[in-house]
Amino acid sequence: MSVSADAVATEPSADLAALIGARICHDLVSPVGAISNGVELLSLAGAAPSGPELSLVSESCASAEARLRFYRLAFGTPSSAEVIAAGEIARLAAGYLADTRLALDWRADEALPRGEVQLGFLALMCADAALPRGGAVQVTRAGGRWHVAAEGPRLAADPAVWAQLSAPGPAEGLAPSQVEFLFLGLRAAAAGRRPETRLGERDLALTV
Repeated sequence: MSVSADAVATEPSADLAALIGARICHDLVSPVGAISNGVELLSLAGAAPSGPELSLVSESCASAEARLRFYRLAFGTPSSAEVIAAGEIARLAAGYLADTRLALDWRADEALPRGEVQLGFLALMCADAALPRGGAVQVTRAGGRWHVAAEGPRLAADPAVWAQLSAPGPAEGLAPSQVEFLFLGLRAAAAGRRPETRLGERDLALTV
């Protein structure tokens, strides 16, 4: 069966990107986890020398696995039928920021549908991107919405990029490291929400 160019052109870009992201994360999580388990078994069996080199491999695998699991929710396809436990949500968020200079205060303590978790994780990524020198971020929920407050020694927030949250437009001009802004804008719009932002010199507030 052939697929016409018109059919490809009308494919929902956000949904297609989510499917691609979910597939990549799904296929990479297992081998990364296997490497980590293999290193641990070698260490226990005494077949590999212990030391900083082995620790570095183990820590890198753990970090990669944590980020892949986080990205799988942040960039995957939302499903209202799947509910994520509160503890798992908090664990994934903490794992994402484990190797950064951003201290996380995660105060959302309820099980949530996958699509709702996606909005929160994308909002967290936006805050992280705005604080390249580190800082602190607090994530709460109230009134059925996410509230992210962050501060640090320096805020790097391009107003044009942050405008993608409330008025998502073409991806041209966005760097790969800024894709979460456009994706959050698209997902929020699909959920009937309009993100609200406040950008200061050293702090920011984001409600989704």
